[in-house]
Amino acid sequence: MSTKIEKTDEQWRQELTPEQYEVMRRKGTERPFTGEYNDEKREGVYRCAGCGTELFRSDAKFDSGTGWPSFFAPYDHAHVRTVRDTSYGMIRDEIVCARCGSHLGHVFPDGPPPTGERHCLNSVSLAFSPLGEPFPDPLKRGENKHVSAPELQPG
Repeated sequence: MSTKIEKTDEQWRQELTPEQYEVMRRKGTERPFTGEYNDEKREGVYRCAGCGTELFRSDAKFDSGTGWPSFFAPYDHAHVRTVRDTSYGMIRDEIVCARCGSHLGHVFPDGPPPTGERHCLNSVSLAFSPLGEPFPDPLKRGENKHVSAPELQPG
């Protein structure tokens, strides 16, 4: 995992849309069945909308029927971390980007094989890079990587 990204609240407000800021920095949730990637079927890689870290592959995506994009495994376990969430009188495991700390969603133990996990994500927390197209470069590092088929194979 690359160097952690730390920004001020004001920097995040300037870089994210109001909806992204509410979800990613204030741990909000987009309404079910409204997210851009809930019905996305193309092959590619889902990245953090805040820092560009690779989070999930399309070949780990499944239709959970919940109204949010769901995945049974992350791109790399080092790219996400879980935090115990006891808000709203529930006990859940929040998923955050390991690099920038942005809220992504929650993980539940009711997913399909092979992991039995359902990583339920907010579309606004994600950026999608289709197979064969360049990754976005939100940190302006000049990287020109492309999504290729080998990257879509389980890690």
